Amino acid sequence: MRRRDFIKVVSVSGGGLIVASFVPSQLFAQIKEGEEPTIFSPSVFLKIDSNGIPTVMVHRSEMGQGVRTALPMLVAEELKVDWDTIRIEQADADKKYGSQTTGGSWSIRLSWEPLRKAGAVARTMLITAAANKWNVKPENCRADKGYVINKKNNEKLSYAELVNDASKLPVPETVEMTDPEDFKIIGKSIPRVDTPPKVRGAAKFGIDIVLPGMVYAAVERSPAFGGKVKSYDASKTKSSNGVSGVVEISSGVAVVADSTWKTFKGKNELNIEWDLGPNKNVNNEDIRNSLKEYLDKEGGIISSKGNPGRDFGKDVKVIEATYEVPFITHAPMEPMNCVAEIKNGKAELWAPTQNPQSVQSEAAKVLGMDEKDVIVHVTLMGGAFGRRLQVDYAIEAAEIAKKTGKPVKLTWTREDGMKNGYYRPPSMNKLSGAVDSNGNPVLFTHHVIAPSIAQNRYGAKQEPKDSDISGGTEVHYDIPNIKVTGSIVPTFVPISWLRSVYNTQNPFAAEAFTDELAYAAGKDPFEFRRDLLPKDSRLRAVLQTAAEKSNWYEKPGKNKGKGISCFSGYGSFSAMVAEVSVDERNNVKVDKFICAVDCGIVVNPNTVKAQMEGGIIFTLSAALKQAITIKNGGVEQSNFDDYMMMTYDEAPEIEVHIAHNTFPVGGIGEVAVGPTSPALVNAIFAATGKRVRRLPVSLTS
Repeated sequence: MRRRDFIKVVSVSGGGLIVASFVPSQLFAQIKEGEEPTIFSPSVFLKIDSNGIPTVMVHRSEMGQGVRTALPMLVAEELKVDWDTIRIEQADADKKYGSQTTGGSWSIRLSWEPLRKAGAVARTMLITAAANKWNVKPENCRADKGYVINKKNNEKLSYAELVNDASKLPVPETVEMTDPEDFKIIGKSIPRVDTPPKVRGAAKFGIDIVLPGMVYAAVERSPAFGGKVKSYDASKTKSSNGVSGVVEISSGVAVVADSTWKTFKGKNELNIEWDLGPNKNVNNEDIRNSLKEYLDKEGGIISSKGNPGRDFGKDVKVIEATYEVPFITHAPMEPMNCVAEIKNGKAELWAPTQNPQSVQSEAAKVLGMDEKDVIVHVTLMGGAFGRRLQVDYAIEAAEIAKKTGKPVKLTWTREDGMKNGYYRPPSMNKLSGAVDSNGNPVLFTHHVIAPSIAQNRYGAKQEPKDSDISGGTEVHYDIPNIKVTGSIVPTFVPISWLRSVYNTQNPFAAEAFTDELAYAAGKDPFEFRRDLLPKDSRLRAVLQTAAEKSNWYEKPGKNKGKGISCFSGYGSFSAMVAEVSVDERNNVKVDKFICAVDCGIVVNPNTVKAQMEGGIIFTLSAALKQAITIKNGGVEQSNFDDYMMMTYDEAPEIEVHIAHNTFPVGGIGEVAVGPTSPALVNAIFAATGKRVRRLPVSLTS
């Protein structure tokens, strides 16, 4: 890439470098001399046709989080067009867009500058084209609602009248961006563009794709992780009506038929002898014990402050606690699926994926093709939560299409997804702290014990301070002596990123233990936190907002309690107050959640509100109901009857209070997860006097 195309790179701890605002060299490709353009496309993210209609290429995946609306809003703001004139097109996998991976709450943060620049460049070139026509300086012109207006006489030209001339101009290297004070689209609650087609049933998810001559497939996989096929008898399956073939692939045995349901029936009739591998006798308690072994070990230093190892004397109150979370899984509503077709030396895949470029590269490898000969179309997704960052299901579809020579739709059953997925790693967190005679905290230590996703997936050998297990361990409070340590414990269970990754567990332990410190100090949990944060802290501001909006000091009544927590991550800040009721049988009902969030400049308040609501429900489901357990080397759970989600009647009332400011735009997709479970268990303690230190919540064990 050229130097001028490299705008900014930021450092990310433990992850090398992340390109924050990278504009590829192809981004502003001009029309070649002598060509007569029909479309003005100064950017790979934007094109304007001869009728002046702008189309924005959405290069991130829409999985329910709203990027098909929010990303085009960035372009529309700088292009100065009415929102309802914007057309939106989902981009296929292509390196020209830079990274297309959708995860880490990066979509808006990474796109904030390049997409706004795409709109600003087009606007600048259209203004210049108009200025040339009028023989005036560009600064004497302005753009508004799809027109360029002459400031001197209010004469105006539509973008349709200017695209031809604009496309022949040199692309400006620098452009003026709109001041946030002047935003007309960014910051507005704009309805999601993907909602109407979903309501009508017209939206195309991966599972909806149908091709001419397509066959259907399902795969039977090992019941234990690491197992392989020794032999199989497919005679009964092949005799079933509609079954056209049985083929062995890298992950198991695939059944091909003329309908999805026939493939499901056929795979259940396969007689497979498995080599279950070295993990066939491993059970859940074995894995728990492997974590417990590290509870009394020191662990590698992740961060340290002051002198946490000194003797604090007899005048301090010392407390210790161990917090624990299990394996959980993503369980999106739409099961894994992919359509693949191979013909004329090329492959085409339709995949509901968060990682289209990995689908492209990995499919190319398994098919023995050049990446340029593998086309990946990104479909809508019925949820993902990180599961679709993995590409296993797409590779299976490609393998089956290659072996059958036909276009194929692979569909996983719910049981396939539950038993053969990827899982949030379990962890144990040992914490200790001390408060002096005045109730001031003088010590906070946190030992994280967990498998490393990076090590599990890629064999990356890292020290705890450089590893992913350190995520969410930063202590934001002003405590003079702090030590955070980590121990990486290997696991054979395939683990991967789940919404907010280690922020699902480390802040749970830290914020619940902070509540314990507050009670040990004899202080109000809200005031204890507030007084340990700087007065100008954005985290303190959301904490105060949540407390105020919840009427924190109002007593909730018998068998009811309020709990509070706060969180910083992904460039954003959030705080939660949970209100719960606990009946005489120890059943917990979550009555209300009050959420305050500061994500800097707000692109679409509707999206922010929905993401916080969804994140709260997602996390409450896990905290109250969900655990993946291992028996004989495989997952015990199979469907939503034994891996349950919060239902409508169980869901609490949720209030979301959004801060409005001009701080840099932050992420939002994962920001609700970190503070939700600690607020919940802190509220349970306030209602019952019982500390919940192990998830999912149980007050009877």
